[in-house]
Amino acid sequence: MIHLDFSKQIEIDKIPSKESWQKDIIDFLKDWYAQSATITTKTSGSTGIPKNIELSKKAMIQSAKMTGTFLHLQVKDRALLCMPSSYIAGKMMLVRAIVWKLDLYCIKPVSHPLENITMEFTFSAMTPMQVENSLDKLSFIKKLIIGGAQLSSQLQSKLKTRPTDIYESFGMTETISHIALKKVSGNNTKPFFKLMPNTKMRIDKRGCLCILTPFLKEEIITNDLVSIISDNEFEWIGRIDHVINSGGIKIFPEQVEKQLKSVINSDFIISSLEDPLLGNKVVLIIAGKKDLELERQILDFNYANRYEKPKEIIYINSFARTPTGKIIRKM
Repeated sequence: MIHLDFSKQIEIDKIPSKESWQKDIIDFLKDWYAQSATITTKTSGSTGIPKNIELSKKAMIQSAKMTGTFLHLQVKDRALLCMPSSYIAGKMMLVRAIVWKLDLYCIKPVSHPLENITMEFTFSAMTPMQVENSLDKLSFIKKLIIGGAQLSSQLQSKLKTRPTDIYESFGMTETISHIALKKVSGNNTKPFFKLMPNTKMRIDKRGCLCILTPFLKEEIITNDLVSIISDNEFEWIGRIDHVINSGGIKIFPEQVEKQLKSVINSDFIISSLEDPLLGNKVVLIIAGKKDLELERQILDFNYANRYEKPKEIIYINSFARTPTGKIIRKM
């Protein structure tokens, strides 16, 4: 564990550097305190090959201020960094710690981050997989944001009764972390994301979200299909680049997956294969061994749209994932 109290001067040369995750933290801090006005980071690679992009330090500071204000962070609050500092989520935890002068504890990014934790934290950020593996110790964290992948309906139901203030985040590397949060703990949760302060949105002709933040000069045009609920609220539908056209019917994989998560416990995705009649047919890919009883439940399932029923079920050993836990959908 690395302890960095940002209310004081940080001596970078005294930070342990034996492991790669430690070196990532050191490299970021050196870059941050250097004269350059930008930071180089890489995209997650969930929808294509990871690429390096340049982010403005000034914009990262403004983003950190917005998150801290939203979560009511205070100087000397104890925070936990358990995500890779080579990606934007980990970098932004460090920036928030710098901006808000937090008492930051850094641990190796693992799937069970709270396994050896014995102290309480005001704030942390995790992936859904990390949260799933930390349910018995989430009370050690007062405020938690979850990002990197979509939350399953099963995990959301488990989080409703937790004493922790838990938010699902919406954002991408290009928007410098999240631009919207959705409360998923407590009794008054809604299926909508709420924009961060002074952030504006619209949908384009495709039905995709376009974002204008107070810290970015240009509008960010996404491939995320959304339904706008109000001036500062939206519901996420899915990715336009995942949409399946099957016999002229548009199928949204994420919406089908949301339904099937109530019967499938293992990792799975909805995808498609070429079909001479339909053009593309809906297929279900499951990580695991063939299960005839599960197949019966899937075929008998009451789908919102009958065209969403998979025409074929394929089994594989496991899915490739990004470092933040997203399944890489391109097979």
